[in-house]
Amino acid sequence: MDYELAVENTPDSVPGGTGVLLVHPSTGETDRIDTDFLKTDTDHYLVVSTRTTAREVEQKLDHYGVDPGKATILDTLSIERGYSRRSGEGINYVASPDDLEGIVDVVREFLATHDGKRRVSVDSVTEMAYYADEERARRAVESLLALLDEHDAVGLFHLAEEVHEESVLAGYRELFDAIVELDADGTVTGTF
Repeated sequence: MDYELAVENTPDSVPGGTGVLLVHPSTGETDRIDTDFLKTDTDHYLVVSTRTTAREVEQKLDHYGVDPGKATILDTLSIERGYSRRSGEGINYVASPDDLEGIVDVVREFLATHDGKRRVSVDSVTEMAYYADEERARRAVESLLALLDEHDAVGLFHLAEEVHEESVLAGYRELFDAIVELDADGTVTGTF
């Protein structure tokens, strides 16, 4: 199954099982790319947020007109920070952003229990590495890519370029067949 890819300077579509690496400056405005990815040609989507809370994710989705009825959100911050958790359908929690096994389990469950075209946004790999470490973050990304392939889904993985050593960046680039780069001036280029 193919998925439309509404990201400028990239192919019109990608096959199921594709993980797209979004390499961006840490101050880069990735919301537009992320939300265009989520709202195009999809039945269900999961936002794995290691950077913002579920409430902030909902506000972003609302601002960019992404259908909340298709959303599942994984909030990795609220418990650790002592915020109140909003009970509601479509919101999941793990104890902290370094609970990478828990994150992988929630993604596995989402893909196994939803049909049709499914998208996963991981925002962000950089934060996963910050809270855990580079090696554990990479293993989690490898597990998530395998799940996308197994379930014919697609994913977008955020990676802040200047935070990681060049060897780490190169290692992530090798993992992905599709790379979107966002420059500081907002220019988008794709390598597929």
